[in-house]
Amino acid sequence: MARQPILEFWYEFASTYSYLTAMRVEAAAAEADVAVRWRPFLVGPLFASQGWTTSPFNLYPAKGKNMWRDVEREAARLGLPPLTKPAQFPQNSLSAVRVAVLGQDQDWLVPFSKAVFTASFAEGRSIAEPAAVAEILDSLGLDGTQTVRAAAAEANKTKLRVNVEEARSRGIYGAPTFLADDGELFWGNDRLEQALAWATGDRPKGLR
Repeated sequence: MARQPILEFWYEFASTYSYLTAMRVEAAAAEADVAVRWRPFLVGPLFASQGWTTSPFNLYPAKGKNMWRDVEREAARLGLPPLTKPAQFPQNSLSAVRVAVLGQDQDWLVPFSKAVFTASFAEGRSIAEPAAVAEILDSLGLDGTQTVRAAAAEANKTKLRVNVEEARSRGIYGAPTFLADDGELFWGNDRLEQALAWATGDRPKGLR
């Protein structure tokens, strides 16, 4: 029996388009019979290496204005709650990402990740403070205070740094990014379907 193909989903909690992907990737992957590996990371260090001090959507106001309208349209099309722009964008996602890295091999990673995205972009809540992240964990029946504390331990901080460097070494420059088994890279929520097709071997004629 053939092994089920795997698609890596690299995401960042401060990313609007990662939010859209997180809310639909499971259903799309199940339909394509592809397993998804959720890979949380920080995109800020990659932006910094390109000379950016903030999101390109802030650096280029016209682009940012259109992005918010685009995400609003997509959220409505997907049947998600109305988009709510958080007071600070991009939000400081460090505490939430540390927790996600801690939970990379746990069954609570996906519900936690989706809950963080919902808090930020559907409810407009802050996810920057450790207490806010702990509250989300508590809502999932986990010990929020203990989990946030464990996520801040040096060993887990090192895991996050390794994640970021792995992303850099594999050519990732933004979020969301998808990586197929063969290393083929797709960037952006609108490339999810193409990434899933590539993972299954369904590729455009003339490409290997």
